[in-house]
Amino acid sequence: MDKSNIHNITNSQTDSVKNHFLAWEREYTHLKWGGPAPLQNLQAYLLSGSRILDAGSGNGRYLGELARRYSAIGIDVSLTALTGSRTQLARGDRFAEHLGASILDLPFKAQVFDGILCYGVLQHLFKEERESAVKEFSHVLKEGAFIFFEAFGSEDMRCGGKNSIPFEERTFARQNGIIYHYFTKKEVKALFKGFEIIELEDVIKEKNFKGEAYRRHLVKGIFRKH
Repeated sequence: MDKSNIHNITNSQTDSVKNHFLAWEREYTHLKWGGPAPLQNLQAYLLSGSRILDAGSGNGRYLGELARRYSAIGIDVSLTALTGSRTQLARGDRFAEHLGASILDLPFKAQVFDGILCYGVLQHLFKEERESAVKEFSHVLKEGAFIFFEAFGSEDMRCGGKNSIPFEERTFARQNGIIYHYFTKKEVKALFKGFEIIELEDVIKEKNFKGEAYRRHLVKGIFRKH
């Protein structure tokens, strides 16, 4: 590889590190509401009325469901997403507090949450950012509180797909500027090493499209703060 190509890649990496949060604001200007998403297992761990944070709540797909039973707060880096979320929750006659904030710098006191929902969020961060986010989670969680985690897995057919720019291991940028990381279970264990593992599983599904099989892979877990 010649020096000009190395220089271009270095600039590209610097730009992505600087701008990948801003990419979500652009994304949510045209991202359509996909409807509420069901949540399972939370009731086995959290009492009704528990205070729960939806970390990276987007346009409220999970937040609206959380608000049915819990005292829910949603945070996101996209103000456009939060506006859409408020609208959707109001249509369903539900309420949750919304805050524009990053999970890398949570604007809460220590030990105030009974649970954190983090679905499809850590997969959009670089390694140091993922580690910082988990430290922030630990800071705001009460002793014995839970993290509910879900993210893309390394066996997913989209891992390293076309139009992806490689950065760190199994971490890519797409043309929209958003970062995509694909986890292994071993990596998730290391990331949440300060927590008790309650559940950790690979969820792999095969989908057929036009006669071809495509693999979708999620890593899901539940972790408890010691």
